[in-house]
Amino acid sequence: MADVVGSARETVPLGVSRPDLEVADLPTPEEAFRVRRLGPKELVKFAIGPSLIALGISIGSGEWLLGPQAVGQYGFVGVGWVILISALLQTFYNVECSRYVMATGEAPVVAWGRVPPGWFLWVPLSVFLVIFAFIAGGWAASAGQGVYALVHGETAGEGAEEPRLYAIALLVLVVLITAVARKISRALELTNWGLVTFILVTLLVVDLVLVPWDIWWDGIRGFVTPASPPEGISTSQLGGLAGFTALASGLNWYVMGHYRDKGYGMGHRTGYLSGLRGERTEVLPSGVTFPDDAKNQALWRRWYRLLLTDMWGVFFAGAMLGMLLPTILMSRAVEIAGEGPTKANVPTFVAEVLKGEYGSFVFYIALAVGVCILFSTQLGIFEAMVRVTTDAANGVSPRLRRLIDSDPRKFYYPFMILLLIAISIIIHQALPVGLVEWSANMSNLGALIFPFMLMYLNSKLPRPARPRPWHYVILVLNFLFFGFFFLNFIVDFFGDPLVTF
Repeated sequence: MADVVGSARETVPLGVSRPDLEVADLPTPEEAFRVRRLGPKELVKFAIGPSLIALGISIGSGEWLLGPQAVGQYGFVGVGWVILISALLQTFYNVECSRYVMATGEAPVVAWGRVPPGWFLWVPLSVFLVIFAFIAGGWAASAGQGVYALVHGETAGEGAEEPRLYAIALLVLVVLITAVARKISRALELTNWGLVTFILVTLLVVDLVLVPWDIWWDGIRGFVTPASPPEGISTSQLGGLAGFTALASGLNWYVMGHYRDKGYGMGHRTGYLSGLRGERTEVLPSGVTFPDDAKNQALWRRWYRLLLTDMWGVFFAGAMLGMLLPTILMSRAVEIAGEGPTKANVPTFVAEVLKGEYGSFVFYIALAVGVCILFSTQLGIFEAMVRVTTDAANGVSPRLRRLIDSDPRKFYYPFMILLLIAISIIIHQALPVGLVEWSANMSNLGALIFPFMLMYLNSKLPRPARPRPWHYVILVLNFLFFGFFFLNFIVDFFGDPLVTF
């Protein structure tokens, strides 16, 4: 971690209830990534990364479970446009969350503590919302079903215990990946490079071979055809699809803290979470910002262009491809089977149908892709729950920092084990897709809260980093779009929905 400031420590206030931000120059991208020149090769090798972690989570439950389930039951028209709007709004939202991280080096969960009335409300509430939304473990449970089928050559019966044991084993694998890492974010990036490449390339080849061109066209056309939602689709199902297309709607901020660990902007000055094999590193409990002068204005523009490249070129493009390829394969499977999937069999529906039509080889390929998709999601989400809680505790509790000797790993790993035990219990309580659908609708709750908090924070950044007026409009649209689905879900949960389809 680079020096924060010189001997004379200038500070500036931002918000309430948190320490003032220290002031230092923005680093150059070359300084942050330790390269002489940031060309195309260096861009791919060193700068791209946080978007891959987000994409690894993105190509998951929405793309392999909820999206294909909706398309398999109701077709593309009336479903596809919800997917496109959700992905567009979420990518804009991701950029705005990351804007704050780059300008201050603070993880969003700590930043929320600067919003009135203060950290004592927003930091614990934010941690609770993330854990409440994602602790269900539906991705691990669904992946466990896929592993069972890979081992036995057939899908498990409803309520079988062995798939749940495989799910727990996959959670243990996440612990091992972070434990052997020198830098946890880097380990996640490299793992997702492998997983995402395998998923997209394999799906593309399988779809080109097995899916007729008319289904390809139906899928692409469905994204850009505004239409009423299909008759009979439930409020929870459509809200879950909106929430888990791309990432997690209003809760996407829980992943954007990786830009700090990657060293984007002022994140280079504030530290990162290291693994057990890495050096002991301190994560500053409060952020650092930059002065408004010509030098830093120019540097900010460079960093912002890198952020846009990472988010739109990798995350958005990958998320749309990651939704198209599984859904058209599902559509082909429904065409073959003559019926759609159910909540109970959607994790392995495509593999079973393709096995009957094309043989065991395609069956195992489809299962392997499904397991990788769902594991990449669980990898990111499980680690993120631990990361958010660690950042929050380290940021607001001087007593904890003294107890752990300013080494966040001493909190990170014990909490990860505790969370693993909790998820292992919860995945025994419901069908995997039911757990995922609940999580997706809970993520929409964040859209009622965090866009407005982000507007408050970003409006107080150094002038070069502040959003333009139309960025605020996009954040309001996030509130309206995802907030509608959450309110409809809640009303439907307790009675009749506000809107039926």
